[in-house]
Amino acid sequence: MALRRLQWIAVTPLNITWGLTSNVQRKMSTLPRVYVTRQIPPEGLKILRESGQVQFELWDSDDVPVPRKELLQKVKGVDGLVCVLTEKIDAELLDAAGPNLKVLSTMSVGFDHLSLEELKKRGIRVGYTPDVLTDAVAELTVALLLTTSRRLIEATHEAKTGGWGTWRTLWLCGHELANSTVGILGLGRIGVAIAERLAPFKVKKFIYTDVAPRPELASIINAEYVSFNEMAKQSDFLAVCCALTPETKEICNKDLFSKMKNTSIFINTSRGGVVNQEDLYEALSTGQIAGAGLDVTVPEPLPTSHPLFTLKNCGETQTVRINWSTPADYWIISLTHNYSLEDYNKTTTWKFLMVCFLICLHFNSSVNSTCTITLHFVLFLYNLCVTSAHIS
Repeated sequence: MALRRLQWIAVTPLNITWGLTSNVQRKMSTLPRVYVTRQIPPEGLKILRESGQVQFELWDSDDVPVPRKELLQKVKGVDGLVCVLTEKIDAELLDAAGPNLKVLSTMSVGFDHLSLEELKKRGIRVGYTPDVLTDAVAELTVALLLTTSRRLIEATHEAKTGGWGTWRTLWLCGHELANSTVGILGLGRIGVAIAERLAPFKVKKFIYTDVAPRPELASIINAEYVSFNEMAKQSDFLAVCCALTPETKEICNKDLFSKMKNTSIFINTSRGGVVNQEDLYEALSTGQIAGAGLDVTVPEPLPTSHPLFTLKNCGETQTVRINWSTPADYWIISLTHNYSLEDYNKTTTWKFLMVCFLICLHFNSSVNSTCTITLHFVLFLYNLCVTSAHIS
């Protein structure tokens, strides 16, 4: 029944009277409740509003996260939760939500803000958006690497403040990619995409380290697997692309920096927590490494009084991830990946893929922003219906 209801949604034109049809004329009090923790694209909100499947409440701000105290109040008794990475979904929040919570969907690629063990223990289905920001993050990483290595922020400052005087032979000399060795800490889709974009700059060699060799991905960019220490020693440029886990927390510390060349450039666009910022400051201020480009820090945003901001060789962009996305990026869901972090059984997976197919057909099979936003929210509704109807 739940699947048929979603199929009907998928192939029926959207209109403002949708929620008033005879099939969905139910009292609002009997509909599943959903809380949305942040302002979201209007196309996604439209799916929730017009579906006739849920009643929802929205924290209608894109500038300020919902305060924790209010969030704990708002989630009480909800059946579904749509969140972003600023909300910590832990035992405290899940206890506050109570046993009605069936589905959680996060508008993010990463899910280190989710307590997966707690969610699994409670049987809550989890949705996320994998592989949606690969190109955007890779482009930003390359931009940050070039900005840092070619000292563009320093040069701009000098030009604006009158420091650009007569021509000098060694003034603001940078570090070139040609004939260099680029190291990648954590080789995944983003690491490969970064290497593909750097290859035309005549990089001599790509090396990487990970929890284990990844030959299939490495073969795409002809990268060599090396140990963590060897990566530190060889890299002229080191791009951090690993996930934040207990094992990678502050893995980039004085031990790593002490092994790097004093001409090395360090770039982090993964998570701020993988870097010990005090050790990084020491490495930069003493000339142990040549420079660093950071898009992620702890906390975010980094206080303007933080010592890293006093360094000319630290490109702390504070892009607040605005450059990490294009209008549709957050909502593209690869049909080659299961939406849930937990594997569905074969029957449910087939039904899941069929709903994806129907949604794409509804939008002329084109993966555009409307289609992908629709897909994300209909899948959210689908998960909610699956848990309610016990589809096997």
